[in-house]
Amino acid sequence: MQRFKNILLVAGGANWEEVALKRAVALAKTNRARLSVVDVVAELPRDLRMLITSMHLADVQRLAVSERLKDLKHLIEPVQKKGIKVSAKVLIGIPFIEIIREVLRNKHDLVMKTARGGFTLRDVLLGSTAMHLMRKCPCPVWVIKPTQQKKYARIMAAVDPDPIDEKRNSLDAKIMELAASLARIEGSELHVVHCWKLFGEKIFSGSGRMSRSEVNKLSRTVRMDHKDRISELVEKHTPDFPSNRIHLLKGDAEKLIPEMAKRKGIELIVMGTVTRTGITGFIIGNTAERVLQRVDCSVLTVKPDGFVTPVKLN
Repeated sequence: MQRFKNILLVAGGANWEEVALKRAVALAKTNRARLSVVDVVAELPRDLRMLITSMHLADVQRLAVSERLKDLKHLIEPVQKKGIKVSAKVLIGIPFIEIIREVLRNKHDLVMKTARGGFTLRDVLLGSTAMHLMRKCPCPVWVIKPTQQKKYARIMAAVDPDPIDEKRNSLDAKIMELAASLARIEGSELHVVHCWKLFGEKIFSGSGRMSRSEVNKLSRTVRMDHKDRISELVEKHTPDFPSNRIHLLKGDAEKLIPEMAKRKGIELIVMGTVTRTGITGFIIGNTAERVLQRVDCSVLTVKPDGFVTPVKLN
């Protein structure tokens, strides 16, 4: 986690001062990083001027920003007194767009926020600021479960090594680096999960061209190939890693990863979001999005190298 030197914390969400702010401050202190706390207020509708005659609309907007900034500065004052470099800012506009623009302007390397409302991710992330950030923000995004006040007991890295896809493999390396580093800092039990399939298994079995024993043999061979790949990845980043914490699952990741996370009591999943090669911008991978809709824990999502956000500066 030493890689994060310029952290952006998004204010708001349930219990954010007790959960996200404390975690961001601890991370900034560990990394000797800068911490910026930002909130976004909506642009006041123009038809409001018909209802407010004693003030200009711009003055109303400035007053709203000023009041919110005063609240933020009050919150961060005790942190500043501890010698941590922390600042506060209030932006105007659509939250995810302004947050990403702030990342671009100031080269933030991590965005942290607490999920709004209750939590499961399936209820609050899809279509929300958090999901927009996971799709479009150029740096890692850490969405924190609002009830997660203590250190994480168990962390899971979801990886998908590939023998020929260097972009995917570099993303897996980032995932393992972050998950292993955070597990050391938090004193967490680290798990690694990888899901695999035998392409065309139903076709092979149903066509009559291969016997069941031949299909099973092919499946065992493919499984061993995946096992070798994940073992090599894990050994590179966490030597002497316990084999019983490597989970090689056959089937659909969107179903199996949330089930495994629930069964093992995982409190944070570190996972990648993959872009299609050759496309500027980013569309979160269908599998990743379906996983995010089903998990019930904090999530740290990582972008592939070369990712370009579709959000532009003014």
